[in-house]
Amino acid sequence: MAVLKWLSICLTLFCQGTAASTPCNWTQFRLGKLNDVSIDLLSDMGGLFPLKCAEENVELFPEDVYKNTEGEDFSVVALEAMRYVDQLYNNSLTSVTWNKAKLNLFQNVIYRQVQNLELCVVGGVWKSSGDGGSVTLKTYFNKLNTVLKDKEHSACAWEIVRKEIRENLVQFKKFIDSRVKP
Repeated sequence: MAVLKWLSICLTLFCQGTAASTPCNWTQFRLGKLNDVSIDLLSDMGGLFPLKCAEENVELFPEDVYKNTEGEDFSVVALEAMRYVDQLYNNSLTSVTWNKAKLNLFQNVIYRQVQNLELCVVGGVWKSSGDGGSVTLKTYFNKLNTVLKDKEHSACAWEIVRKEIRENLVQFKKFIDSRVKP
């Protein structure tokens, strides 16, 4: 019985060590494709940015948000970014006029990315080294939440968020492409 416990512990440690030392296959082959689907869904679910919201439009996305993550683990940064998107789209969406089926599909695709990235990051870590891109990501998503709160989750506030998240995912695609080797 003790031998089985010891063997089980050794096997668990070996598997965790192997998982931590090799890149997650899912991030190499599926993350980029699901990110592309997310970008397309954001574009399709609401169409062009409404003219009535043009006066309220703000530019929040920092171009270098993912460039500041050089020293951080790729899967952890990706998980953090997708969790922020997932949390954002779990706010009150009652005022949006988007295609509901595409919105639901978008939410499911983001959730699926979070779930798979949690498997890549041993133990589902929800932290980073605390500097660089992670702080920038947190600040950026806090600003998006502030826009929603200040504008009382209005349709225009959500349009601003949709536009911003689309830009975020386009930059995230570049981040993926720069870090994942085919």
